[in-house]
Amino acid sequence: MLILAINGSPRPSGSTAQLLWATREVVESAGATFVFLQVSEALKELKVPYCTVCSDPCRGKCYAGTRLEEMFNLMRRSDGIIMGSPVYFSTVSSHLKSFWDRTRLLRREMALLNVVGGALAVGGARFGGQETALRAMHDMMLCQGMTVVGDGYPDVDAGHQGACAQDPVAGDAWGLQRALALARRVVEVAGATRELRARTRKSATR
Repeated sequence: MLILAINGSPRPSGSTAQLLWATREVVESAGATFVFLQVSEALKELKVPYCTVCSDPCRGKCYAGTRLEEMFNLMRRSDGIIMGSPVYFSTVSSHLKSFWDRTRLLRREMALLNVVGGALAVGGARFGGQETALRAMHDMMLCQGMTVVGDGYPDVDAGHQGACAQDPVAGDAWGLQRALALARRVVEVAGATRELRARTRKSATR
């Protein structure tokens, strides 16, 4: 299986990135492949970093041959996605929103249908808008037909909507614990639904 960690923070080594990298051990211990994607690196290559609906239906011409296209090709193969964002005014970062707006072609192809998704958010305070940011990420994934997971284990839950942490995460053991629980949920459900995605992707290529 292929599990992607998508960092919507402009800081490649900040708290959101640290939390996503922490899930690597959970993913790899389950025998899956972990790949970390830094959204800001892909966006900086583009002449216009946000979607302008330059073609309708989308043909992906505005990012052809770029790092963004490489990331989208990985997403086409993925079994699970763990998406992370810092909280910006109670929602996701502009970087993550710009990145996801560019996935119009993936939606037309139904490339992410039944891919398992989980979200984590980092705020400047314990109660700093994390859950509304999580819900924004859930809506983004649901629009692609993804299977969204959140809570699920009686011993250590991921949080009602997903994993919430406080910056700096190095001092937030509570947030780290929930990020690992979320990763465990993503991997578990992705493993249980592999055949479903295989059938979906086979029918899409006919």
